[in-house]
Amino acid sequence: MLPLYVTSGEPAGIGPDICLSLADRVDERPIVVLADIHMLEQRVQILKLSVELIEYQGQESSSGIGQLFVEHVPVQQDVVLGELNPNNAAYVLEQLRRSADYAMSGKSVGVATAPVQKSVINEAGISFSGHTEYYQEFAGVPRVVMMLATKTLRVALATTHLPLRAVADAITPERLHQVIDILIHDLKSKFKIEQPNILVCGLNPHAGEGGYLGMEEIEVINPVLESYRAQGINMSLSLPADTLFTPENLKDADAVLAMYHDQGLPVLKSQGFGEAINITLGLPFIRTSVDHGTALSLAGTGLAKSSSLHVAVDLALDLARH
Repeated sequence: MLPLYVTSGEPAGIGPDICLSLADRVDERPIVVLADIHMLEQRVQILKLSVELIEYQGQESSSGIGQLFVEHVPVQQDVVLGELNPNNAAYVLEQLRRSADYAMSGKSVGVATAPVQKSVINEAGISFSGHTEYYQEFAGVPRVVMMLATKTLRVALATTHLPLRAVADAITPERLHQVIDILIHDLKSKFKIEQPNILVCGLNPHAGEGGYLGMEEIEVINPVLESYRAQGINMSLSLPADTLFTPENLKDADAVLAMYHDQGLPVLKSQGFGEAINITLGLPFIRTSVDHGTALSLAGTGLAKSSSLHVAVDLALDLARH
């Protein structure tokens, strides 16, 4: 069977640690970690683990308990735990390049990603705003949608990594149509939800309160939402975000569309941090990710929690079955 690739991310952080925990699994298809195999061997010793690293050479079945398939990607310089090194930025990007290339060329079912450190990649002189944007550019698609999910809640974002003062200008009818089209399509095609029910946050407090707290809901957001409702799509008009995320409102919702990053994600992460995952919608391949950062201070300590990576792998495998 085709493999699922897992990028190990920033080598000085917890990415390699949590990837090693994948040796505890036996899955229906090979799980292959993209990493420097020698660096992983050192991490095995530091963490005092019993893990056999096996170089991946096209094996079609899962590795056994205590084993981990690895495709070797060489680091440029030796890794010091917890210390970012711009000279290894190219190593991190090579993981992403290979994972995207394999998915696009049909050599894998997709990718799950461990965390990277954006700042050190940019410090190396490479313009990089994140996994999501990298995969979007590689795939050549005009728009992707970031969606985070727990077992009980999915939150998609109309805008992602923008300064707050730029958000209102970015909320345009064109962007909303693109985001909502992708959200509906992928909920149907990837998650097999035939008639998704979507709740939408307003941009302003109290969803603008009839224009007294902003006109974006009246002039931009609601007209777009009305056009989908007229097509029979189960979609709310813009709702106040401070009351949307109540159990009563969420009980029948398949997804929530938030207008900006810190509107929806704090609620989701408060419900399931460490168990939540990031899914990139709109790509021609499956991409899931952990919901946390590199946690440099925890690297090599044995204290890093790997639950989010396992949930990301589980979802990627489930989507591959679809």
